[in-house]
Amino acid sequence: MTVPPESQPSQPTAPRVVVVSPTFNERDNLPILARQLADLKIPNLQLLVVDDNSPDGTGEVADELAATSGDRVAVLHRTEKDGLGRAYVAGISRALADGADVVLQMDADLSHPTEVIPEMLQILARQPDVGVVLGSRYVAGGSAAGEWAWYRRLLSAFANVYVNTILRLHVKDATAGFKAWRAATLRRIDVETIRSNGYAFQVEMNYRTVRNGIRIAETPIHFEERAEGQSKMTLSVQLESALMPWRLLFGRKV
Repeated sequence: MTVPPESQPSQPTAPRVVVVSPTFNERDNLPILARQLADLKIPNLQLLVVDDNSPDGTGEVADELAATSGDRVAVLHRTEKDGLGRAYVAGISRALADGADVVLQMDADLSHPTEVIPEMLQILARQPDVGVVLGSRYVAGGSAAGEWAWYRRLLSAFANVYVNTILRLHVKDATAGFKAWRAATLRRIDVETIRSNGYAFQVEMNYRTVRNGIRIAETPIHFEERAEGQSKMTLSVQLESALMPWRLLFGRKV
């Protein structure tokens, strides 16, 4: 007996995955990132570019990509450059408002490997108690850029020991910027109220997650040095990152 079409069970809809990528002067790297994400063939995945009024025309490049990609690329233009954390809060808030089920944080400088994204999504699908998956340089199988000078490796390793000693996050890569979040986790930690900036933003996000009793998972990545452009790691960013764990530990509301 043939089942009438209206009686056949519907196929489950793929989760809506939004990759939030802040940009400032990334016009050369952005088209490559968009192509790499498209090549993954993940259904219902969108790249949301959050551009901070880049003087090199990154915003215009993003608009061109959005115009020719269907719904696979969207752009959020901001009028000022006021830090990585603020850009992420704006982008994540937009993604949640647009109905994202999973939000990925990802740099636009090609330092984060797009090919790991399917594994990150699989971890979330297989392990319902995991609220966020970190792309980690410091778990077994992970590695940092071979081009890094010894002092950058030392600084990165020290930063992780420093943060974990103070906040007891129990993750190997506490400063990781490549993350796949459940939308429910982002709402639970009230991401819109996070005030920290720069790379301290990553630490505060992890801290709020742990404080809310939500499990963090890590999966190995090879972290690449940026292909084009200049690093955004300034002295003020490093200073804020050093002070943030203490501010969180001694009374900062989370």
